[in-house]
Amino acid sequence: MSSEKLIGKGAVRSDSFRQCGEMVPIFEELPVATIVSVSRPDTGDISPMLLSYTIEFQYKQQFKWRLLKKASQVLYLHFALKKRAIIEEFHEKQEQVKEWLHSIGIADQTAVVEDDDEPDDGAVPLHNEDSVRNRYVPSRAALPIIRPALGGQQSISDLAKVAMQGYLNHFLGNMDLVNCREVCKFLEVSQLSFLQEYGPKLKEGYVMVKHLPKFSGANSDVASCAGFCLGYCSNNWQKVWAVLKPGFLAFLDDPFDTELLDIIVFNALPPSNGKGSENYLASQIKERNPLRYTFRVASGNQSLRIRTTSNAKVKDWVTAINDAGLRPHEGWCHPHRFGSFAPPRGLTDDGSQAQWFIDGEAAFEAIASSIEGAKSEIFITGWWLCPELYLRRPFSINSSSRLDALLEAKAKQGVQIYILLYKEVSLALKINSLYSKKRLSNIHENVRVMRYPDRFPTGIYLWSHHEKLVIVDYQICYIGGLDLCFGRYDTVEHKVGDCPPSVWPGKDYYNPRESEPNSWEDVMKDELEREKVPRMPWHDVHCALWGPPCRDIARHFVQRWNHAKRNKAPNEQALPLLMPQHHMVIPHYMGRSREIDIEKRKVEETQNGIQRVNSFSSLTPLQNIPLLLPQEADGLEPPGVDQKLSAQQMHHYPVDQPNGISGSVSLSSRKPKVKALDPDTQMNGLMDDLYSMDLESGTNIHSMAQSGLTASNEWSESSEESDHAVAADDCGQTGPRTACKFQVIRSVSQWSAGTSQTEESIHNAYCSLIEKAEHFVYIENQFFISGLSGDEIIQNRILEVLYRRIVLAHKEQKCFRVIVVMPLLPGFQGGVDDYGAATVRAIMHWQYRTICWEKYSILHKLKVLPGPKTHDYISFYGLRTYGKLFEDGPLSTSQVYVHSKVMIVDDRVALIGSSNINDRSLLGSRDSEL
Repeated sequence: MSSEKLIGKGAVRSDSFRQCGEMVPIFEELPVATIVSVSRPDTGDISPMLLSYTIEFQYKQQFKWRLLKKASQVLYLHFALKKRAIIEEFHEKQEQVKEWLHSIGIADQTAVVEDDDEPDDGAVPLHNEDSVRNRYVPSRAALPIIRPALGGQQSISDLAKVAMQGYLNHFLGNMDLVNCREVCKFLEVSQLSFLQEYGPKLKEGYVMVKHLPKFSGANSDVASCAGFCLGYCSNNWQKVWAVLKPGFLAFLDDPFDTELLDIIVFNALPPSNGKGSENYLASQIKERNPLRYTFRVASGNQSLRIRTTSNAKVKDWVTAINDAGLRPHEGWCHPHRFGSFAPPRGLTDDGSQAQWFIDGEAAFEAIASSIEGAKSEIFITGWWLCPELYLRRPFSINSSSRLDALLEAKAKQGVQIYILLYKEVSLALKINSLYSKKRLSNIHENVRVMRYPDRFPTGIYLWSHHEKLVIVDYQICYIGGLDLCFGRYDTVEHKVGDCPPSVWPGKDYYNPRESEPNSWEDVMKDELEREKVPRMPWHDVHCALWGPPCRDIARHFVQRWNHAKRNKAPNEQALPLLMPQHHMVIPHYMGRSREIDIEKRKVEETQNGIQRVNSFSSLTPLQNIPLLLPQEADGLEPPGVDQKLSAQQMHHYPVDQPNGISGSVSLSSRKPKVKALDPDTQMNGLMDDLYSMDLESGTNIHSMAQSGLTASNEWSESSEESDHAVAADDCGQTGPRTACKFQVIRSVSQWSAGTSQTEESIHNAYCSLIEKAEHFVYIENQFFISGLSGDEIIQNRILEVLYRRIVLAHKEQKCFRVIVVMPLLPGFQGGVDDYGAATVRAIMHWQYRTICWEKYSILHKLKVLPGPKTHDYISFYGLRTYGKLFEDGPLSTSQVYVHSKVMIVDDRVALIGSSNINDRSLLGSRDSEL
C-alpha cells in the first residue's frame, strides 16, 4: 500500500494495517546512522551507562533527524529485542504443541499466553513464525557498548563511537529488525514520519495526555496499566504517540496507526501583553508533585496538558514545538500581511497559479472536470449546496454531471469526500441543509458530511458560514461567489426564459424576487410558471488556484472541519479529524526545478529592455475621464485597437515589474497617499516589504507565461495537474491559467473556526488596496453597506477609505475613478412597498444611507469637495437584461443579479472571494468568509 493511499483514507482503523499479524512497515529501505558525538555528564565518572550518543539518521535522502541516546537506552533496546525473540519463539513452540495435542485427539484447550510488554512501550505482540530468526540479535553484540570505560576522554569517545556504530549496524542493516516495534520506538518514527505531504520529520514519541477522546485499541489496557504504575492514577490521562510536524501536533494511539485521536493545528498567537512576556505555543507547567513533568500546548481555543518522564524531555518538546510553529514568514503563529493567517505566495517560483471564470457555466464546467479527475480527496463547503445540481447543461444529456452522481462515482473509486454545510436557522432560510446532508450521506460511506453550527450550544443565531470552496487533491481549489446550488448556473447571455426547459430544470429555474421554493425534495418540479415569470439571471465571478495558495485554503478547511468535529461529533468514528498537508504550510522546503530556473533566465535575458508605458497619465485633465479598455490576457492587441495603444498595455501580468522595467511601481512599495485610519483599524504584523522582493529577484512571470513555461510544482506531477486544467476560451468566460502573486485572506473568529484571534484580513486588504490605488477602483458586489469615520452603527471603513482617496485625487487634480456595480434590488421576495418585504426595505435603506442619504453617505460628504464634479470620481451601476420567455412569446425583462464579490485596482490587483461589502462579511467575528 502506498503512502499516498495510506493517509488519503482520512480515518483508517489500525486493524486495516495488520497483515497476517504484522503492521505495514514504516521503512521501505534501510536508514543510515552516523555517530556525531559522544559525551558524559561527569568526566570523573567511568560508568559507560552514562555515556550519551548524538546519532544522526538519514532516510531516502529527504529525511534527516538527530537523536540523543544514552548507553542505557541502547541496552534497554537490546534486552527488548531479546525478549521479543524469546516470546515469538515460545509462541512458535506453543503452536507446535497445540498441533501435536490435536493430532492425538486431545481437545484444544491450551491457554494462550499474552504478553503485556514493558509499560512504556505500548506494543502488541507480533506472532510471525518466519520472522523470529531474522530478528535475532546476538547477546555479544551489546558487549562492546559497556567496554569503553577506562582511558582518556578522547580515547573513550573514539571507542564508544566505534562500539555504538557496530551495534547499530546489527539492526539498521536488517529490514525485519528495523521495522519491528522496539527499533521504531528507539528511532522515534511512525507511519507519519516519512510521508512527504506532511513535511520533514521533527519530534515524535510517547507522552501522556489529558482530556483526549476515549479510545479503545491494542494500547488502551497497556496505557492504563502504565499510567497506574507511573503514578498517573487519573483516568483522564492517556498514553499516546505524539507526532510534531510543521504546522501541527498530532496524537495517535500507536506509531503504526494513522487514525488521529486529536490534532492541534497551529494558529496565530495572541499579541504579547507589552510587559516583556511573549506568547508561545508550548510552555512548561510547574506541578505540585516534583515527580511529574508537564507542559501545555495551546493554539486557538485548544489547550492540552502533556506529561513526559523527565524534565529534560519536557524542555525538548517545548523547544521543538515552538521552533516548528514560529518559523519566519511561513509560520502560522504570527500574522502576515493584512493580518492574514497565510503568507504572500508566488514571490518565487513556487507553483502559484490562477484562472478566473465569469458566470456559472464556465466555473461549473471546470469544477466538474476537476471532480472527475480527483484521485485522493475532495473538500467542499458552502452556504448552500444542492446535490441535484447539474454542473453541465443541457441537463437532459448530462445526467452524469449532476453533483451527487459525480461524487458517487468518485467515492466508489476510493476518493475520500468531506462536505461541510452551513446549518441555517430554518425559520429564516429555506435552503434545507438537513435534506442536503441526508442525500449526500446516503451516497457512499466515503462521503462524510457535517452541518455547523448547532444553534443552542453555540448561541450563534445571526451569523453564517458564507465561503464557497471546492478543493481537489490539495492541487486545485475553487473560490469565489458561486455556491453549488440552484439558480447560480448562468451564461454570458443571461437569458430570462427557458420554456420548454433545457438549461434550468425544475427549481433551478429560480427567481427569489418572485418566490422562494417551499421545499427542495421534488427538485424537478417547477416552482415558477415559465410562461409568465422570468428567471432572475445570475452574474458571478469565481477563480481556480494552484500551488501553495490552494494549500492555504485547504488548511482553512481543515481548521473549520476539525473545529466542527470537536463541537458537534467528538465521538463519531465515521467523521475523522483531518491533517493539513505540509507543502501548503512551508512550500519552500522542497526546492525548485533546475530546468525551469535555467529556462527562466534565458527568457529574462531576451526580455530585458522591454518597457511598459503608463496609459493612465497623471496629467490627464480632470474633465477628461477616460473609458477603460480590458487588457488582453495573452499580451496581444485586441481586435480593432490601435497598435500604439496596445503596446502601452501589453505587459500587465506582474504585480511588480522586475529587471529595470520602467513606468510601473509596486503597489506595496508605494507610500500610502491617504492618511492612515485610526489606530483601532491599523493592521498588525503586516509584511508589505515581501512583495518588493521581486524587484531584486528578476522574476518575470509575464515572460514565463508568453513562452509557455509554468512555475515548478514539486508536489504533483504535470500529468496529474493537467487533469484539473481548463483551457481559456474566446468569449470572456474563462481566463488563462497564469502565474501570479497571491495571498489568502479571510474573516473568522472563535465561533466559526476555533481561532483565539478574530481575523478580519479581508477588511484590512480592501482598505489597504484602495489607499494605494493610483488610477481606478472597480467593485462588483452583492451589497454596498459601509461607514464613514464617526459612524457608530456601521463599523467597516471601506467607504471612509474611498472618500479619502477621492478627496486626495481632487486636491492633486489627478484622474481617479471609482465604479461600483451592484444589484438594482436585493434578491429577496417582495416589492419595496409590500407588507412582507421588510428585508428588502432594510437592505435598501442601509445601501442608500451608504451612497446618498444623510450625513454618513459618501455623495453627501463629497458635496464639499469636489462638489458638482463628484460623479467624475464615483458612480454606481446595476445590470438588466431582456428576452422572450418562450419562442414567439412576449418580451420580458429582469435585473441581472450581481452576486460577485470582486474588486480590481489599476488592472494590477484583483480581490476575489465570498465576502460582501457589509459588516457581516468584513468584521471577522460574524460570517466566515474567504
